[in-house]
Amino acid sequence: MFDLLVRGGVVVTPAGCERCDVGVEDGLVAAVEIDLAGDARETVDARGLHVFPGVVDAHVHCNDPGRADWEGFAHATRALAAGGATAFVDMPLNASPPTLDGASFDLKVAAATGIAHVDFALWGGLVPGELDRLDELAGRGVVGFKAFMCPSGSDDFPPVDDDALHAGMARAARLGLPVAVHAESAATTSALAARAVAEGRTSLRDFIASRPVTAELEAIERATALALETGCALHVVHVSTGRGVRLVAAARARGADVTCETCPHYLALDEEDAEEIGLLAKCAPPLRSRDEREGLWDALLHGLIDLVASDHSPSPPALKLGDDAFAAWGGIAGGQTLLRVMLTEGPVRGLPLETIAELCAAAPARRFALAGKGSLASGADADLVLVDLGHEAALTAEELLSRHPVSPFVGRRLRGRVTRTIVRGSTAYVKGDMVTPPGGRLLRPLPARSTEARS
Repeated sequence: MFDLLVRGGVVVTPAGCERCDVGVEDGLVAAVEIDLAGDARETVDARGLHVFPGVVDAHVHCNDPGRADWEGFAHATRALAAGGATAFVDMPLNASPPTLDGASFDLKVAAATGIAHVDFALWGGLVPGELDRLDELAGRGVVGFKAFMCPSGSDDFPPVDDDALHAGMARAARLGLPVAVHAESAATTSALAARAVAEGRTSLRDFIASRPVTAELEAIERATALALETGCALHVVHVSTGRGVRLVAAARARGADVTCETCPHYLALDEEDAEEIGLLAKCAPPLRSRDEREGLWDALLHGLIDLVASDHSPSPPALKLGDDAFAAWGGIAGGQTLLRVMLTEGPVRGLPLETIAELCAAAPARRFALAGKGSLASGADADLVLVDLGHEAALTAEELLSRHPVSPFVGRRLRGRVTRTIVRGSTAYVKGDMVTPPGGRLLRPLPARSTEARS
């Protein structure tokens, strides 16, 4: 007898979509077959719905501990579950303290334990200073180390220069873990920002102009060169332009172990939208021109982008007010809308559902060695998302489960509604409500052939 049987849904697999039943035992996928024989303790009718593997969001800022009033694990994971995520990787900054050593790792795990509604892994931080902290973080189980090549916006998370990045990459390579970089040139962005502010040019358009595409391209070139020299695995986060993606592809062709991600807001919005939306659309790198957005889509459709992540970076609404775009907080709250935006924008561009599942679930789980996640194969964690693709409606603030229900996508028509999110065989979310107590577990990266990815 199965513990759970999901009947009659259209299951999204790497081979395509097919109406199948999914049987679950002991929190794992036991079988995926047409008209699966057998009984179950619980049966879910998925007729008329698509069954996706749970989203693995590799780029989330919960701001916890220390800034839970900005978001916190409880609210963030409610929003993630409502958006179809069953696992995520939390970034080391914007928490206080940031995750820079073993002790701060332990504080973050304590803040999430018994609070998180979905499974979680952690990034460690790479900042200038004592490299032995990376060994502490690796021993605790981070998926890798995040570094900024320009100011991060948080004084307690300083950027790295090339020497510090080289040293950190060399240590990360010895530890067998990747380095993720925010790739924008500090020299370019700082100089342009200082000039604009001094001249009183502080609109959102001025902020966007202060972070040109060339600043991103130059930083990607430096990061990939250092990765090749040190043998470090590199992941370039939130690439905003197709030209940046093609630099990553070129480095990969030269032998670098390098991947990149983009985010739904770069695929769905451009700088004209930013002017209309206002500071809710401020992020770094900024939203680009329509032509750059088209170039990003071209790279995605040619298979050059490895994964899509939300870069969920919420803040209190007051930090998004005023006339000075340089002083406003830069971050987009997008954890709940990642899958819906991809299901809205992707199919009209010819992106198959199985490719969306690959980009949002399988690829991040594989890149960051979260074994058992991102797949509906037999033996994988039973992380399932039931989606009504026939539903299309304007997003409302009332739907959002973040601490502060704001989003640049409010008012936009989005396709697909997550009706149920199942984490390791247990339903976490159903049609607007969390239905079980928080049960998220810490995930640690394990070799791909390992069968367990939980503490």
